[in-house]
Amino acid sequence: MEQDIYGYSLCAALTLMIFFGAYFIFSGEPDKPVFRNYIRSRRIMGSALLVLSTNYMVHLLLQPRFTAPDAAILMNLSSYYISAWLFSSALTSLLDRHYLTRRKFTLHIISWLCFTATAGAVMILFPSGKSNTVGIIALTLWFLIYAFNLASRLIRKYRKAVRLFDETQSDDIGAYIRWLSVFTWWAVIYGVGCGLFTFIPEKYVFIWILSSIPFYIYLFCSYMNYMLSYERVETALETEEMPETTRQNQPAYFAEIEKRLTEWTGKDGYTRPGLTIGELAGTLGTNRTYLADYIKSVYHVTFREWIADLRIEYAKKMMSEHPEMTVGAISEASGFLSLSYFSRIFTETEGASPAKWKRSKIW
Repeated sequence: MEQDIYGYSLCAALTLMIFFGAYFIFSGEPDKPVFRNYIRSRRIMGSALLVLSTNYMVHLLLQPRFTAPDAAILMNLSSYYISAWLFSSALTSLLDRHYLTRRKFTLHIISWLCFTATAGAVMILFPSGKSNTVGIIALTLWFLIYAFNLASRLIRKYRKAVRLFDETQSDDIGAYIRWLSVFTWWAVIYGVGCGLFTFIPEKYVFIWILSSIPFYIYLFCSYMNYMLSYERVETALETEEMPETTRQNQPAYFAEIEKRLTEWTGKDGYTRPGLTIGELAGTLGTNRTYLADYIKSVYHVTFREWIADLRIEYAKKMMSEHPEMTVGAISEASGFLSLSYFSRIFTETEGASPAKWKRSKIW
């Protein structure tokens, strides 16, 4: 009965993984050149899923978990090792198109080969006993340290991208890549869980297998949804790769920026949807680095937060002067591209939803 449940769970997970992996690799490509990096990332992720599918296939057909459990553990660790790098490379390259280089690829492949060779040596030289257990534990720690290093690097890239968006974009573009952080932390928890489940009794292994199903469904749905917003994210990243104008060493220049900003805000320029700090700098006749320094020094917030505050004040004015307007219309008139983002920021700022705040002013 235990083997039946184990086999059924493997079949369920394996079917999804093969479909997702094949779809990522072979599905049609968007025509626009901007999606080239997204397609590369998706193919790398598809390769990772097919590597893990191969692992599941071996378990399903040969069932080494029941016939040679130590060999199964070592095979799992080797599969997880290369898959962790593929997962990390696929996601990191979404935020840094220059991340995956030939040298980096070669180093990680060599690292994986060394890990696999060590696992093979442990299996051959120490087929059982205390030495075998020590070898497996050491390899597990090696894998966990490697995986945590990859995950921490990805999280740092993600946080750097969010800071960049907040400092240069008026809209909450960071929301489009939040799934990268969620998936990374989920992958870390799942990876540690896999390491622990590797050592549990055979009758509970199906829990580990079934737990992978929502994990991979979330990954697939996130990748597909991300394609809708990828162009905006990639465009923002490309803009910030452009060389910046030399920073001016003239603190007195802040006074000129203040004068021009006052004129600009007086004309409600911040209500233009999709505004970026580069575009505003061009309008003011300055460079974006100096403008960003001014905003940080004077307002102590990021560009996105500063624009959001201006738009919230404008929205409050609109709701007071035009009670007949809907919240959606006010959000759009204020420059917000997303009603949900407007509602969230408004609630955080005013302590009440836009609709509730509007009713309080009418009555």
